Amino acid sequence: MTKQDDNIATSVRLDLWLWAARFYRTRALAKQAIDTGKVEVDGQRAKPSRGVRAGDALVVARGEERFEVEVLALADVRGPASIAQSLYRESEASRNAREQLRALRAAERTGYRAPETKPDKRARRLIRALGDIDAG
Repeated sequence: MTKQDDNIATSVRLDLWLWAARFYRTRALAKQAIDTGKVEVDGQRAKPSRGVRAGDALVVARGEERFEVEVLALADVRGPASIAQSLYRESEASRNAREQLRALRAAERTGYRAPETKPDKRARRLIRALGDIDAG
């Protein structure tokens, strides 16, 4: 077998592919996610050594985000982000759900904010009036 034959692979280890596709920062984190059931291949829990092939459907849970992707290409070497994004295609429903969840979290963070200045005379009177309603 020559070096060129090694480059043309029909499958790649799952933990290696997740690392190369930049879902996880290290291969150890990818392996840990697979072991804890955060990655499914074609609807089933998988082992880190499972072979991933083009056309496989993956569900990857990373933090609060959930990705539903289809494997388009294989890689066992981590490259630039532009190449990593070409290894898979995320479903439209998955992308929309992630964006909605991200918007919801942003809305929760932008709750009440204290005023930057002290209330003026009119505002103090209104605050006092509101306080009297509760006392009654």
